Amino acid sequence: MTRKVIHSSHAPAPVGPYSQAIAASGQMIFVSGQIPLEPSTGDIVGANDVVKQTEQVMANLEAVLAAAGAKTQDIVKTTVFLADMNDFAAMNKVYAQHFDETSAPARACVEVSRLPKDVLVEIECIAIVP
Repeated sequence: MTRKVIHSSHAPAPVGPYSQAIAASGQMIFVSGQIPLEPSTGDIVGANDVVKQTEQVMANLEAVLAAAGAKTQDIVKTTVFLADMNDFAAMNKVYAQHFDETSAPARACVEVSRLPKDVLVEIECIAIVP
């Protein structure tokens, strides 16, 4: 497995915990979008609280990655879906706690009109399995 951060001075520098690009080889895992559901009950965590919801989403991603033998450090790309882009800063603060800015995965973040179960955040990822 290889994972290499790609950086070009001819493109804008990242403005948060993500990389311009990641080159990766090895076995890939494509993790479906995770929403803030508590695994044992299926209940939504943190109603109307994007911080609590993002924390649960990251825990859910980590659980799926662990089942595949991977960790957050093995993620090469994430896509973040927000119900309200005004929640970006709060989501990003939690997200940044899970990634080192020098090696964070590539990322896209978009506002969507609605998410499953009317949650505030959903995150999917692509990772390489070591």
